[in-house]
Amino acid sequence: MIIFGKQLFLHILDKHSQKFRAIYLSKELDKTLFARIAKLGLKIQKIDERKAQSLARGGNHQGFIAEVDEFSFTPFASLKNASSIVFLCGISDVGNIGSIVRSSLALGADALIIANRQGLSEQGISGMLRTSSGAGYELDICVVNDDLSALNELKQAGFILLGADASGQDVRTLAPKPEKFVLLMGAEDKGIGKKAMAKCDKILAIKMKNNWDSLNVGVATAILFDRIKNG
Repeated sequence: MIIFGKQLFLHILDKHSQKFRAIYLSKELDKTLFARIAKLGLKIQKIDERKAQSLARGGNHQGFIAEVDEFSFTPFASLKNASSIVFLCGISDVGNIGSIVRSSLALGADALIIANRQGLSEQGISGMLRTSSGAGYELDICVVNDDLSALNELKQAGFILLGADASGQDVRTLAPKPEKFVLLMGAEDKGIGKKAMAKCDKILAIKMKNNWDSLNVGVATAILFDRIKNG
């Protein structure tokens, strides 16, 4: 898998250097950083901008490109002992997914489940990791093909299912705070599907001011999760 971008590259270098398979650099580095990369024992290939753009498929590589091991998703069965999970229903934009991965890790989530793998090709996974600033390597991420069956199993495992929708109760009024919960988030245009929503124990909303009625799904996820778990 090809990854690119300075922040993701350095995160892998700091914490998962064994995942590197090939290194491509299109800019000069300071001696200290170059020495750290050289210690990997891999051939460092210096490439021109044309080659860099080709490998990064036109993305903003910042001079840092690498081939790394394929990304491994977490098996669903191993999540049942978690206490807090973010569940994405139909969200396919890798930028939003990456943002949610980053905030979920930062705010204390144990895992994230993606119920729609559309867009998560090798290129999409690389994009998710990049927009998560490497957080995708630190959080358990699972993909399920059948969201309803997964929700049934989570409920049987003792999770409280909390859906996000503008029609729900103010998240700040949630009481008591659940010790074991799943926060369901839907796509900005369609929201959570009716069948998935029907399985939720409670529906929660962020009450907004200044006559505004919507937030980016990544921002909304961070606010809701934090108020449920840490608020």
